[in-house]
Amino acid sequence: QVQLVESGGGLVQAGGSLRLSCTASGITFSYYTVGWYRQAPGKQREWVATFSSGGRTNYADSVKGRFTISRDNAKNTVYLEMNSLKPEDTADYYCNAQKAGVPTVYWGQGTQVTVSS
Repeated sequence: QVQLVESGGGLVQAGGSLRLSCTASGITFSYYTVGWYRQAPGKQREWVATFSSGGRTNYADSVKGRFTISRDNAKNTVYLEMNSLKPEDTADYYCNAQKAGVPTVYWGQGTQVTVSS
């Protein structure tokens, strides 16, 4: 059974930092493209960053230069390092994983991030 578990969310002041973790069981992240998404209250879920199976990273313009996505194969974990946080970064953050050519997408349960002004 595949499970993605996010952790690391919390309450932080504007300008602060948090590191989110997404740890998988049942799959090996190095074979998957892993993405971070977020959903603010009353808004649609939006893409934040991606770490491809080949190691390439991509970021939404809104977080470029402030967030860094990385992968630790030994821990089967993908991280989202978030710096210079802004109140508009407040959202529930989710990770997902998808293997190339396979329609199945796995999602975690989310972790809440609140940035106070």
